[in-house]
Amino acid sequence: MKEFFKKEYNIDFDSILAFIIKYGAKIVIAAIVLWIGLKIVKKIHAAIEKLFIKAKVSDNLRPFLLNIIDVTLKVVVFFIVLTILGADLSGLMALIAAVGFAVGMALQGSLGNFASGILILTLKPYKVGDWIQIGEKFGRVVEIKIFNTKLITPGQKVMIIPNSKITDDIVTNYSEKGLIRLEIDVHIPYEEDFSKIKPLLEKTIRQVPGVLEDPKPDIGIADFDSHSILVMVRPYVHPDEYWPVTFEAHQRLKQALADAGIPVPYSEGIEYGKFGK
Repeated sequence: MKEFFKKEYNIDFDSILAFIIKYGAKIVIAAIVLWIGLKIVKKIHAAIEKLFIKAKVSDNLRPFLLNIIDVTLKVVVFFIVLTILGADLSGLMALIAAVGFAVGMALQGSLGNFASGILILTLKPYKVGDWIQIGEKFGRVVEIKIFNTKLITPGQKVMIIPNSKITDDIVTNYSEKGLIRLEIDVHIPYEEDFSKIKPLLEKTIRQVPGVLEDPKPDIGIADFDSHSILVMVRPYVHPDEYWPVTFEAHQRLKQALADAGIPVPYSEGIEYGKFGK
């Protein structure tokens, strides 16, 4: 029978039997290890996911970290299986190390953004919906990703800022306290009595829709320049009301000073003018 199969189909049962005797046990053991290993990886994945949820890890960061852990553990399992089968992994390890080094050098900037993204998603200096300022860039956070953060400005422009730029700069979060202070400067002539103007400014700013009663607005003399007294008007508003209240406050303050007949101080050599004149 063996001679028939060998002659007709070129099948050598002796070679097959020798292969099974030599490698059969290893293949069976490797298959069992692979099956058990993948089961363990699945259980570890589920356990770590529960820990992440309990620790309130960001929804953006959690799937990414779980995928990295999952892939790493599966690679370890496959390396163990290959070792059981007798594969020489020294060359493969050297190749993986060389590829990893090359990829790391090529993605150096991206890796910096990635590390910064993990810091941002873990430490949470801001969240989606917050109004923040990064350097001179101001806007509302609409999306936080591993590599960048997306802001939308009051002018409806979308800014995509690399996370490494954010962690290297000063971040001002205007929404964390739930309120923000406007900074409105009013110039008045030296001839005017501040004690009389202050109640007018205070009454006007309190009537602007969106200005909070508590904390109450701060009003005071900030500086004396060559041609006017600089008065600071500092009301508090909710972050979402920043620009509408700013524009409305400027308009109402201008009108209140004009109605009171208080002139606007100009630079030296130019006569005083009046609002609305």
